[in-house]
Amino acid sequence: MARTDRVYKIELLIRSRGHLSFQALLDELEVSPATLKRDLEFLRDRLGAPIVYDRDVNGYRFGAEYRGQKHELPGLWFDERELYSLLMAHQLLSELDSEGVISRHLQPLLDRIHGMLEGTQPDAGALMQRVKIVSAAKRPVPGPFFERVAQALLQRRRLAMTYLTRGRGERGEREVSPQRLVHYRNTWYLDAWCHRRERLLRFALDAVEAAQVLPAKAREVPLARVQAEMDAGYGIFAGGKPRWALLRFDAQAAQWASREQWHPDQQGRWLGEPGASAWELRLPYVDETELVMDVLRQGPQVQVREPASLRRRVHERLLQAAALYDAAPPRSQA
Repeated sequence: MARTDRVYKIELLIRSRGHLSFQALLDELEVSPATLKRDLEFLRDRLGAPIVYDRDVNGYRFGAEYRGQKHELPGLWFDERELYSLLMAHQLLSELDSEGVISRHLQPLLDRIHGMLEGTQPDAGALMQRVKIVSAAKRPVPGPFFERVAQALLQRRRLAMTYLTRGRGERGEREVSPQRLVHYRNTWYLDAWCHRRERLLRFALDAVEAAQVLPAKAREVPLARVQAEMDAGYGIFAGGKPRWALLRFDAQAAQWASREQWHPDQQGRWLGEPGASAWELRLPYVDETELVMDVLRQGPQVQVREPASLRRRVHERLLQAAALYDAAPPRSQA
């Protein structure tokens, strides 16, 4: 039995029986006296469990500071493999959380998990050094703004913010009712009801230049409606009636494209022998901007088959890119 399981069982036995002798604990756990002593010390010193030895009953019980269900050992319902998984999740979250806002709030839990795994194999600290998550093209969100947005979302309050609409280069004041936070391609977005435009909109948090939580209650929009309106399109672009694109990947690119999820509602099929032929992919989109960019990244290995408007747009962008290289190369600076 792993130590995590043993300390949980010790806590559970004392809670349910009131007190147990040292020998009774040995019989229940089937460990050596030295191991049981270390586990009891670990519970008291590392996890703060109020376990004391009572000479009157010749056993271990909770001390006077224990009152019914007030004492808990957070995380002890996890086994060691699950605790390691939590550490890996924290590592991933740290990469998403460039300002350290979320990680800072989770640090007490992380410290407790490290304490619980101390002395186990593999060592938790060494494990984390062997995990590397690469996140390219991050767009960090200032910590204070992220905290205020999260506060408004959780407390169901309205949020006043100054927002930069990059496409038009315009700054404007918005009052919104936050509905959902979305993390997509290394940055954060907020799905919210905009009280100026009277509709659901998606805001990039790195474009928020000021934010203040308001006392007014947020307008509640059913989550099913948020999902239906904001998740139908391709990528981060939301809202509007979806259209369908048909892409064809050549045999080389198909080896990867056939395993990729471009959209949850996509439909794919092989045009010949699986693994040795072209791959066709149908997927919905409401705004062609991001889909065009992703198609261009594939270069000559993918072709837009339909609709014609999407084919023309990709063709135009390819011609514009080629024109940069058809012109005379720029002179190097001395």
